[in-house]
Amino acid sequence: MLYEIAKPVVMAVVRALWNPTISGTENIPETGAVILASNHQAYSDTVFLPGQVRRSVHFLGKSDIFSGRTPLHRVVAAVMRGLRVMPVDRSGGHASRSAIEAGLAVLEGGAVLGIYPEGTRSPDGRLYRGKTGVARFAIVTGAPIVPVAMIGAFEAQGRRRVFPHRRPRIHAVVGEPVDVRRITEAHAGSGEATILRAVTDEVMERIGEISGQERVDEYAADVKRRMRAAAGDTAGRPESDAAV
Repeated sequence: MLYEIAKPVVMAVVRALWNPTISGTENIPETGAVILASNHQAYSDTVFLPGQVRRSVHFLGKSDIFSGRTPLHRVVAAVMRGLRVMPVDRSGGHASRSAIEAGLAVLEGGAVLGIYPEGTRSPDGRLYRGKTGVARFAIVTGAPIVPVAMIGAFEAQGRRRVFPHRRPRIHAVVGEPVDVRRITEAHAGSGEATILRAVTDEVMERIGEISGQERVDEYAADVKRRMRAAAGDTAGRPESDAAV
């Protein structure tokens, strides 16, 4: 109920201030489980994309979006929850299993799951290696994967934590579904890890084709970790391939 109330109100404000656009929504099935797999350019992606899709979208959102303690951060967190963004810890291990379980519950209910295969925002606007959770969701549930490209979001928001600039205008492009069955059949007899990686790489290739981004065969989180280490912060552990 909160979603139905919050969505039109939030999007009325968003359209008045930023006027984002979207194309290709005919590629999203009208009914049944579906996975929207998007690149991740900025915090605003999680509002601007689902807000423009007719169906309700349940996004897996990184838990640190909800961790700010200032009044402004609390407002943003409340808006995210109102838009059905589910805070999950995607650091690996038990946390990753919890994220997988949350996503499976959405799909098994015949709803739309939004996911960022990169696992975190791009540090420089390029498209990074995808994690295999998106492939696992599709194979286990049979839900189609629809690739999405957010264009202009990195340039509009960059490293601003809360609100993007009004220019350039942010545009979402929804591509045609990825043929997961074709990929799995082509890799019949291969191990699970090989199949999951093949599906994930195909998804990232399709996102790259419609976004025009430069591809990087490395996890964005690992790049961010090196950047923090170079700045004197703790480097932390390498990113998990299986994390959502």
